[in-house]
Amino acid sequence: MTDLDLLHFEQLKKDVQTEYLKKSTPSHDEISKWKGIDIIYFQEDLRKKAKGNISEKSFYTYFKTSPVTKLPRIDMLNLLSIYAGYESWYDFKKQHLFAGELLQENEDLEEEEVLELEKTVSSAPELPKTEISPKKIEFQSKENVDLQKSISENQSITHKPTTVSPTEIQLPAARKNILKKNAWAIVTSVLIAITGVLGFKDQIFSKTYKYCFTDKDRGVSVINTLEIRVIKENESPLLYKLKPGECFYYSTKDKNIKMQISAPFYEYLEVNRNLENAPDEEMIELKPDDYKMAAYYFSIKDVKGGNPEEQVALIKQKRNQLENLISNSAVIYQVYDNKTYGIERLDKQKYITLVTTPTTSLKNLNVIEMKKDSKGKIVSIKFKIASTDEENK
Repeated sequence: MTDLDLLHFEQLKKDVQTEYLKKSTPSHDEISKWKGIDIIYFQEDLRKKAKGNISEKSFYTYFKTSPVTKLPRIDMLNLLSIYAGYESWYDFKKQHLFAGELLQENEDLEEEEVLELEKTVSSAPELPKTEISPKKIEFQSKENVDLQKSISENQSITHKPTTVSPTEIQLPAARKNILKKNAWAIVTSVLIAITGVLGFKDQIFSKTYKYCFTDKDRGVSVINTLEIRVIKENESPLLYKLKPGECFYYSTKDKNIKMQISAPFYEYLEVNRNLENAPDEEMIELKPDDYKMAAYYFSIKDVKGGNPEEQVALIKQKRNQLENLISNSAVIYQVYDNKTYGIERLDKQKYITLVTTPTTSLKNLNVIEMKKDSKGKIVSIKFKIASTDEENK
């Protein structure tokens, strides 16, 4: 990456902005000031024209800051270049050359990768050279053999006292050393085994229980994320989050379990179980909150399809239903993944406009929290539109 590449990317952002402004009218002409529904409409246009998508996180990272200090991945650069009317990122740079700038034909292999490859090759160890030293072979001369034979014949035969060789003396000591080493090995193995049992005693002596959750009225899995707080005596609660349709597995050696279960569209439930006679698996029913579920249904209900008149009628019907369900003073927040712009507040009409405009992004709408008053009106909504960008995988 060079400074010229960063300048090229700033040029590309302006071309992307110009392309979008040809047929769309966002809340602000400057792309760095887009947010909320502007970004959703831009993502929709990007999918139609370039057959790809970037996440809200990537948008805030690369479009909210100018100038940027790092480039996006090459697939995102190619996608934005295609949207702006070019064949690729390379083609865009080729048509916007600065004075004295030269482009290499093969830019797919970055300089860092080449240097890393050279470093790997240069650091490869050389094969060791094996040296074979000739063994010394000693020969006894014929004279030495005859002399030894003559001396042995002339010696008188006498009774030789029994002697013990040094090898025979060393054998008992060697056996003692072996026994001593084996004893230390046995003691060490026993200590390791005891340490292992003490370290993993909870896993060894605990039992795993399985809890699944179903909609009490409909007899199907719950439709949104569950939060489960396991309450333990003299300890802080343990928080678990389950995706729709997932079961909760919990391992414990305790005799009791207390769970607090909550979900955006279901009534709060507290479960207490004596585990001494409890089954290993259990299905727990959650009672849906009809007001919250109706508001969610009207928010994500697809209004596409049919002739234009039918579509307009469906959108009008959907807006009226949401008008009746949501309080005029409702507090509504949209949550983002981006750290710089983490949350945005919407009024009632902006929220209704967002969820009644047919876009593919609404398929990823996830209501985090929804509250109602004593009259059944929705007074608080917190939601998020999940990212589908490959960068976040």
